Amino acid sequence: MSLRLQARKLACERDDRWLFRELDLDIHAGEIVRVEGPNGSGKTTLLKILSGQLADFQGELYWNDHPMRRTRQDFLANLLYLGHAPGVKAALTPLENLAWYQALAGESDDETARFAALAAVGLVGFEDLPAGQLSAGQQRRVALARLELIPRPLWVLDEPFTAIDRDGVADLESRLVAHARRGGCVLVTTHHELADSPALRRIRLGQGGDDAAR
Repeated sequence: MSLRLQARKLACERDDRWLFRELDLDIHAGEIVRVEGPNGSGKTTLLKILSGQLADFQGELYWNDHPMRRTRQDFLANLLYLGHAPGVKAALTPLENLAWYQALAGESDDETARFAALAAVGLVGFEDLPAGQLSAGQQRRVALARLELIPRPLWVLDEPFTAIDRDGVADLESRLVAHARRGGCVLVTTHHELADSPALRRIRLGQGGDDAAR
């Protein structure tokens, strides 16, 4: 699988303060890249820049060795982004939310796949309840079902472990490792300490542009 996301001399300023600058990144298939740093260091901002949601930055992005501005559509077709908020519509059931996700992603209307995705995240029996009646952890699981439902090689995940229980944490960790082993790539922020894995690499953001990748 061809998958390479690069950033060169990336910089972003907010409220007269540099979140990061002169940041070079090279992210490949088979990796789990964890973005670390204190609160306010720009972790979510970096993920939004790398996923094409923010244009207010300096530097260049490249997808598979080509400037992002020329390959944006191909990049988006390979991307699955899950934000810090679960993005679940409270009035819709989990099945209806997944149908909405499928439509947004341009996927076929496949109810069998929706049931399978909910089963994979432990929501059998909750398919037809309004999502607003589910717990925060269950709503997070609805969002995480997109990882099963929508096949994309590049996952960009902002705090995906929020509100899920110990079993859910273990399952999600295994899912990230399996995705990397299949040749996918995961870019993630999390307060949860990920288990050591050969695929795991860390990027540290600090104050005032004191940033490092390792």
